[in-house]
Amino acid sequence: MAMNDSINILNSAYLAVEYIDSFLPDNPLQQPFKNAWNYMLDNYTKFQIATWGSLIVHEVSYFLLCVPGFIFQFIPYMQKYKIQQDKPETWEKQWKCFKTLLFNHFFIQLPLICGTYYFTEYFNIPYGWEEMPRWYVLVAQCFGCAVIEDAWHYFLHRLLHHKRIYKYIHKVHHEFVSPFGMQAEYAHPLETLILGTGFFIGIVVFCNHVVLLWAWVICRLMETIDVHSGYDVPLNPLHLVPFYAGARFHDFHHMNFIGNYASTFTWWDRLFGTDSQFIAYQEKEKKKQCITKKKAN
Repeated sequence: MAMNDSINILNSAYLAVEYIDSFLPDNPLQQPFKNAWNYMLDNYTKFQIATWGSLIVHEVSYFLLCVPGFIFQFIPYMQKYKIQQDKPETWEKQWKCFKTLLFNHFFIQLPLICGTYYFTEYFNIPYGWEEMPRWYVLVAQCFGCAVIEDAWHYFLHRLLHHKRIYKYIHKVHHEFVSPFGMQAEYAHPLETLILGTGFFIGIVVFCNHVVLLWAWVICRLMETIDVHSGYDVPLNPLHLVPFYAGARFHDFHHMNFIGNYASTFTWWDRLFGTDSQFIAYQEKEKKKQCITKKKAN
């Protein structure tokens, strides 16, 4: 009975969104995107699209999304939004991070990406324009992928912090106490495989078109680079996502090493009380700010 009620609610929500979408103006970018997509299908094989297309989407998205945070370090005005202001970025750390990223991307992640074509063939996942899901379906699927990945990340990430194994794997990622965007995928190769598995679970559950692979890649990179950026910038559109953790939440994890284990949302840490030190820290910081304001007045 409860399952039927849930299905009815989801169907009603889908119909409501579809009804609203019918009143929205046509997307001026849809036709150019359609032309580009069909051109890709006509000129490249499915293997090339799945493999090299996925690699290009990942690399371009990753480094483009890192650009704003990289530029912030040169803008004095943006320093007031830096969370750990006493720990500025250094060229030495950024160069070390970049070299490790290149190794992980091309010697760990690329072999995994090479399996994308066989995955789409095995599950008969379409590539065509006509089978492509509507934008709101993609948004819902990406959110579902994020929920699944977040659960996987919380429990496996917490396990990697166990004192018996921390120094062998996860310690690499924690070399930077004050994170920066490019450091999001700076990790031990085993960690890349362990935590990265959570990314693919949602794809197995929801994927009904190859475009979801790329949409979810972009969404996941956007989130992980944001929480590692080291900057809590106001008017961040990601803060509109319900229960979104954000940069300040994850920055505390790097600073404190204990607690705030989830990747995207706050509910697992709240449920298991692993955000207690973060909450205490926030209250302490608020008291400091109040005292500072009183002295200034």
